[in-house]
Amino acid sequence: MSSTDTKSDQDRTPRVIERNALLVALSSPSGAGKSTLARRLLAEDAGFQMSVSATTRPKRPGEVEGVDYFFYTDEQFRAGIDAGEFLEHAEVFGHRYGTPRLPVEEALADGKDVLFDVDWQGAQQLRISHLGGAAVQIFILPPSIASLEERLRGRGQDSDEVIRDRMAKARSEISHWAEYGYVLINDNLEQCFSQVCTIIAAERSKQARQPGLFGFVNGLYAEFERYRVK
Repeated sequence: MSSTDTKSDQDRTPRVIERNALLVALSSPSGAGKSTLARRLLAEDAGFQMSVSATTRPKRPGEVEGVDYFFYTDEQFRAGIDAGEFLEHAEVFGHRYGTPRLPVEEALADGKDVLFDVDWQGAQQLRISHLGGAAVQIFILPPSIASLEERLRGRGQDSDEVIRDRMAKARSEISHWAEYGYVLINDNLEQCFSQVCTIIAAERSKQARQPGLFGFVNGLYAEFERYRVK
């Protein structure tokens, strides 16, 4: 009997089954935690690539073109819409935001899962786009409205006026929770992150997303033909 035959299952290299890449959209009211969850997921899961959005809002200190956002003028953004360059786009707090289509298509074709930090409008447009079949959409709710305001103030980034605007918009954003396949309450960041990872693992394991399973199962049947009970 060869050394290969005597190898334990633990010693064998895990089989990598071909699967279709995911398009994962995280949405929440501002301050409910979607950006924190997205950053952590990118840091801990090498299978993901972040979708970099385009925006017409001014660049903030420390932001890098092509890393944080692609910064467009209003004219450039309108031209991009007319040319069909965006998978989704919306106006938020007086500025335009959108997802350039080509980088997402290239990442999915290369087998990379793509992560989106988008509002409900963006998620809705992704869902009905030609890539909608790859979409996994997760809505993050705050545990309470009081905690949402506390988190916004705790960031120390916005004026009282901006916080009031974000709180007013939160009601409308939360009204779209039922449009999402998954809805989580971010009462505990560690628990919420664990739930996000569980959802992604389950979606990656769906039979419909793993065309490579057909070849693998056919290989198992071929093994049956060679198998003999000792």
